[in-house]
Amino acid sequence: MTTPAATTARLLRLLSLLQARRDWPGPLLAERLDVSARTVRRDVERLRDLGYAIDATRGTDGGYRLDAGAELPPLLLDDDQVTAVAVALQAAPLLGTDVDDAAERALATIRRVMPERLRRRADDVRFVPLPDPTSTPSTTDALALLTGAVRRHEVVRFDHDAPGADPHAPPGPPRRVEPHHVVATRGRWYLVAWDLDRDDWRLFRVDRLRLRAHPGARFTPREVPGGDVRAFVAARFRGTAPDATGAGAGGQDEASPARTPAAAHGAATWPCTGTAVLRAPARAVAPFVDDGTVEDLGDGRCRVTLGAWSWVALAALLGRFDADVEAVAPRALADACTTLAARYATAARRSADLP
Repeated sequence: MTTPAATTARLLRLLSLLQARRDWPGPLLAERLDVSARTVRRDVERLRDLGYAIDATRGTDGGYRLDAGAELPPLLLDDDQVTAVAVALQAAPLLGTDVDDAAERALATIRRVMPERLRRRADDVRFVPLPDPTSTPSTTDALALLTGAVRRHEVVRFDHDAPGADPHAPPGPPRRVEPHHVVATRGRWYLVAWDLDRDDWRLFRVDRLRLRAHPGARFTPREVPGGDVRAFVAARFRGTAPDATGAGAGGQDEASPARTPAAAHGAATWPCTGTAVLRAPARAVAPFVDDGTVEDLGDGRCRVTLGAWSWVALAALLGRFDADVEAVAPRALADACTTLAARYATAARRSADLP
């Protein structure tokens, strides 16, 4: 029984043959593909259904000719694949790399070798990506070096521009890490690695790394805590992923914004979660709850459930809704509101004489 993969491979081979010469007798195509003439006719019909213009001549020695685009390499994509290519290449600015122009040129190149029907579909998939203006793109050279080191299990060395570090301080010894994953999230690229000098897992922003000579020694890969790199990275950003000793988010060089004790090994939930009743309609609040939830209470009121890496941070998040807060829970969140109110009141008093 012929598998879909075998059929796809044969179609690609048929397209390649049709591109190689102007006219192909049907029996010769069947011989080259090691199939029957009937299979060749079916495959030609499949290609026509995909939009490739193939002329046929009748008779015992009838043959086939690829018309439009015969001078270009053939490209076999279905509708969903065309959409995926168009979306992925246009979304390149969201990924935090320096390949925006290359992605645009790649889409134009691929478009030229598509049949007309698929070309129209690619042209229909148009949108405007809005990258994070605060992100610093990572270079393709750095990404290629790191992903290659991950694949080959090679130690990498680099200088790390930690946030808040003195730019005039003399450089220290390079960091030595075992790279395990390169991930893209929030418009930035991160390296998940085992730090050989700190004997701990670390998460580094790639745009802050100045890579040293490569390659390094080979290593035997170890498993990321919890076994799931997605959950591990999500937990780091929520401040709930423990380090190798189970003590919580690691050192100050780490890219995670949180520095709080872990609630559970590899947990992907916020360490502090609370609720607040707001004097605002749910429809006005919903666009700003991010990964929280909102419940309509009627009478222009709603209840939101949010998470953060500390209770004071969670209290501060409530200010984004620009609405009166009727009640909060649990008690830790109420205490954090008191703390935050006192800080703001102090700032207001000290700034009272400003114009």
